[in-house]
Amino acid sequence: MKTVMSVKKGVLLAMVLSSVMMSSAQALTVYTAGPGSLAKNLATGFEKKTGVKVNIFQATTGKVMARLEAEQANPQADILISASVDTAEDLHNRGWLLPYQSANADKIPAQLKSADYVAQGVSALGIVWNTKSGTPEPKEWQDLTTSAFKDKVTTPDPSLSGASLDLLIGLQNGMGDKAWALFDALKKNGMVVSGPNAQAVTPVMQGAKAAVFGAVDYVSYGNISQGESLKVIFPASGTVIAPRPMMILKSTQHSDDAKAFVDYVLSPEGQTMVADAWLMPARTDVPAKRPLFNELNVLPTKSDGTSERGDVLKRFSALFTL
Repeated sequence: MKTVMSVKKGVLLAMVLSSVMMSSAQALTVYTAGPGSLAKNLATGFEKKTGVKVNIFQATTGKVMARLEAEQANPQADILISASVDTAEDLHNRGWLLPYQSANADKIPAQLKSADYVAQGVSALGIVWNTKSGTPEPKEWQDLTTSAFKDKVTTPDPSLSGASLDLLIGLQNGMGDKAWALFDALKKNGMVVSGPNAQAVTPVMQGAKAAVFGAVDYVSYGNISQGESLKVIFPASGTVIAPRPMMILKSTQHSDDAKAFVDYVLSPEGQTMVADAWLMPARTDVPAKRPLFNELNVLPTKSDGTSERGDVLKRFSALFTL
């Protein structure tokens, strides 16, 4: 009798272990630099639809890429969602991406997709202003150089934020040398270069500063929805958008599930979750809760000889370390 019971227990344990191993083997791993709450909602929705569990690692683009590089001998990620198209183009050039064209991408503008990546959603950069700061509402980038904003402006560090660097390049492309005169005037007016986006926005939200030059918009829209005294302003002279590319890594062992996840994120249900996170949906047929990029004056960010990314970053960093 004891032998029979032992055999039954052994069989049961083997079944449980087998089930756990299968579950682990079938789980997708997504590395994302996007909003953590959005990633969790998409993972939950996908699991309900398919039964496939999704493991999420959420961090800044820099930390996500560092982890991806460190794991190359034993790749863990199936899907990467970055905050910078540069990341996608770099991985494309290195041959790390699995080409995939989702049927749900047919409503996505051509500039937001390629053969092996597609935008999950889009953010834009603007001025984030504290409406209770006692300063006049800024309309243009240049307004932040006035005496009213002396020592009251922050900006994300472009060495830590690809979108912030895109803004520098976009302004240089749009304004030429006048962009550098603007950056110099901001420096002389006491603008502080903070860390990532959140570190630039927090002192403005708390009232210690009055405005952010070049903040990622969706974070502040979320803060506003929670009652914070902020306003997001897009200068008519132009700004840049930051598509958030989603890509399947060629090293994935779960390519069918990874493709299904991309399909789900680009479905109307998935894109509504993107909109609920205050991003612009990548699809043009899903309504947004904020301005879309076709309502903005979007500046080009492609390098053109005078806008090489490394040179722009060095020049800006040198200016603000003087």
